[in-house]
Amino acid sequence: MSKVRVRFAPSPTGPLHIGGLRTALYNYLFAKKMGGTFILRIEDTDRSRYVEGAEKYILEALKWSGLELDESIEKEGDFGPYRQSDRKAMYEKYAEELVSNGHAYYAFDTPEELAKMREDLKTKEDPNPKYNYVTRGNMKNSLSLSEDELKAMIDNGTPYIIRLKVEPGEQIQFSDIVRGEVTFSSNELDDKVLMKTDKMPTYHMANIVDDHFMEISHVIRGEEWLPSTPTHVLLYRYLGWEDTMPQFCHLPLILKPDGKGKLSKRYGAKMGVPVFPLEWKDKEDLFIGFREGGFLPEAMINFLAFLGWNPGTEQEIFTPGDLIQAFELERINKSGARFDIEKARWFNQQYIMQTSDAELAKLVRPYVEAEGHQPTDDYLQKVCGLMKERFEVLTDFWENSRYFFEEVSSYDNEKIIRKRWKPENRKKMQDLKSTINRLSNFTGENIEAHVKKFIEEKELSFGEVLPFIRLAVSGTTKGASVFEMMSVLGEDEVAKRLARGFEDFDKIKENA
Repeated sequence: MSKVRVRFAPSPTGPLHIGGLRTALYNYLFAKKMGGTFILRIEDTDRSRYVEGAEKYILEALKWSGLELDESIEKEGDFGPYRQSDRKAMYEKYAEELVSNGHAYYAFDTPEELAKMREDLKTKEDPNPKYNYVTRGNMKNSLSLSEDELKAMIDNGTPYIIRLKVEPGEQIQFSDIVRGEVTFSSNELDDKVLMKTDKMPTYHMANIVDDHFMEISHVIRGEEWLPSTPTHVLLYRYLGWEDTMPQFCHLPLILKPDGKGKLSKRYGAKMGVPVFPLEWKDKEDLFIGFREGGFLPEAMINFLAFLGWNPGTEQEIFTPGDLIQAFELERINKSGARFDIEKARWFNQQYIMQTSDAELAKLVRPYVEAEGHQPTDDYLQKVCGLMKERFEVLTDFWENSRYFFEEVSSYDNEKIIRKRWKPENRKKMQDLKSTINRLSNFTGENIEAHVKKFIEEKELSFGEVLPFIRLAVSGTTKGASVFEMMSVLGEDEVAKRLARGFEDFDKIKENA
């Protein structure tokens, strides 16, 4: 195989959808697996849809995701420029070449004339008539006009576009790595626009010219581009480049969780789940990103890799390096992949649990400081070590761990207090508090041993003691080991919380 060169070629028309990021990921993994080159090319020829800030967003999203680029607008190689608008002069030359060799033509039709043609020819069976071999003879183009008419229109500066001339009755075949041999009839195609009136190329023209001159070996892209591929095959053929045409690989769609329809940004906004790697704000909405949603980039990448690919084993957790080694284009699925945010959260939890306490403390510190607290590194690391199995995304850390930083102000289960708190045991509970206060070795193991010994000696049940210790020190009956929790909080804080908690329990019981 010749050297692998793949490109991710987004348009800066908005934020990078998670489906686009998956396309970038598969290109990246394949390039790294094969010792090849991963390229970012910005396809910005459609200036009417250009969105300010989108290009910067794309670069930041790839960087945060860990998809390192070998060539890009920020890392020039030998095949630049890497922004299509900077390559404008190239495209017109090859479009004109296609006209000269009879594979393309000038079209002077106005938008109104095009609309009238489509309206006149529209039928129930064909609601969207094409500009093709059937209709072009009745339209205003260099195939239907006389030489004198054509010359006059060009001399008068009449705006024109260049269209590809697709001949009828041809079977266009190509091989797709995911879908096998694919065949289209040329009768199904329209005469695609190659150059617009402003001399800017369309996607079809620029894509082929750029892929050829950038020596792209494999085109790995979403399945929405599959219907355009026969047009691209014809362009390679008509330009004499068919022998070096890249291999195609069309990826399955990412679907909504119910499998009904493509995952969209509107679905994400409606359901409050991230469908972009990073947060994006437009004129109407603020769309949450995986980063702002508390996901680790490695976990998101692991999750994305499985949306359309599987390694053929039971293994699910893959580091980026593991993914590179395991990845094969041939193991990409044909059918659409359902987007499951709960599975994404599960992946994230696995990565959180594998993260060192010191690193995790750095990641959650912004959430703690946003609530007005400045814990020491040592204290925050201890909390992380105790709680890392108790939250799935970083944004959950504060809510699940707030009692380590703030005094208990309420109890999540007053029902158990009203039902099972026994004022007649209050003296024993005070004695237990004193026993805990006197401990010189305030470790979870030592606290647990003395509490259990006390319960046995005083002939109490665990249910009469442990839930109330937990409620007093944390305000909740859920969470990590109560003894480890007490060890992290420290003897002074625990003593204060037990005293206040027992008083509160008496009041709650009195008012029951």
